[in-house]
Amino acid sequence: MRNAILSAAAIAVSFSASAAEADRTASAHTVSSSGDPHVLIHVPDDARYVGSDRFTLAKPDIGDFDVCELFAFANADPSGSLRQFYWVQFEQYLPGHPELHYTYDSPRHVTIGGLDFFVDIDASDGTRTPTPGSDGEHFYNLLAAHGYKRAPMMFLRLVHLPDAAKRKELMIIVGKRLPAGVTASSLKEGGADAARWPALQNELLDWAVRKVVIE
Repeated sequence: MRNAILSAAAIAVSFSASAAEADRTASAHTVSSSGDPHVLIHVPDDARYVGSDRFTLAKPDIGDFDVCELFAFANADPSGSLRQFYWVQFEQYLPGHPELHYTYDSPRHVTIGGLDFFVDIDASDGTRTPTPGSDGEHFYNLLAAHGYKRAPMMFLRLVHLPDAAKRKELMIIVGKRLPAGVTASSLKEGGADAARWPALQNELLDWAVRKVVIE
């Protein structure tokens, strides 16, 4: 598994459907985007570049409506169980659906590298099957193909909308393994660890802002 990941990390991966689109590449610990937004996103040195994927999202009633570019980085224990991951994704609605716009209502925001991000935090025991055809399915299939195993984790989702049209977005999801003995269920209201959840959320946000560098 490690040899395959190191080989992938040595080769920058680029996606561009046309000259008008932003060029995006990934290498050992960095994602580079030439536009929407124009950024370099650095993840920690202990995270390995797993790979990338480009795909469209579709719904039965409207067909293809959104195109995604996904870049995955992971840190795992010797058994392949995830300790942390970094999921960087660029999205935009297809021109055939001018009525669609990204909407987020999270009151929590954070600024990284001068960019404003909506913040959402959740937890999962890592057992739920992703929705077929979703970006989550693409992400976890990519990790599984390289030998990584899901684990109980906290998730921080950061979303930046680069312009007023709100038809493009940069999404960064940071996953970190839950503390020993803590589960997603125990963090819910009435659970044994519910009182710890606010502090764990703050710790995760502070940790992610230190770990993910954007310029």
